[in-house]
Amino acid sequence: MTEKKRRNPKQDRAQATVEAILEAAFQILEADGLAKLTTSRIAERAGVSIGTLYQYFRDKDAILAAMGQRQSDEMREKITAIVLDASGRAGVRDIVRALMGGLQGSPETRMVLSDALFRSGGEGVVGRQHLTFLDSISGRRDFDFPLGKESAFILTHAVIYLLRAAAAEPELALDPAVLEDELVHLMESYIASLAARAAPGA
Repeated sequence: MTEKKRRNPKQDRAQATVEAILEAAFQILEADGLAKLTTSRIAERAGVSIGTLYQYFRDKDAILAAMGQRQSDEMREKITAIVLDASGRAGVRDIVRALMGGLQGSPETRMVLSDALFRSGGEGVVGRQHLTFLDSISGRRDFDFPLGKESAFILTHAVIYLLRAAAAEPELALDPAVLEDELVHLMESYIASLAARAAPGA
């Protein structure tokens, strides 16, 4: 038996319902944690019936994945805006800052949403961030050399996975400002190394 087709939130009212469900889930996750996040509580907080909730989401995991996807989309939009507006060192810092602020909420909430997004989208999620990230740095004045796929993989995935690791280990109490500086230094140093290796006579 095929699964009942979920309603596509094309109309304004339907979209508002979806947003209310996602916001309610975020509030509960922030206040009480994942263990107490249930579809019944989400529906009650959102002011909709449980039946209405299931018209849009098959279960709690689908809601979490949608929350993570929404924040991921917002992050890509921020990075795209940076691509169109910034260059040089300030651009790299803005990119790192956008990545660091991509998932909102407490460390636990950020990790839950990140995990849900990765479970639902797999490596495709990282791949999309990878392409956006590459677009954001390829227009830099000091980035006028060919970038091999291995170097591109290291450059983008290192930052993305380091941020995931930082979210997974809140007990380390990493200073966000210092972490930002270190990630910028990591990117700048690696780009400079790639440029030096690509220079004639290197």
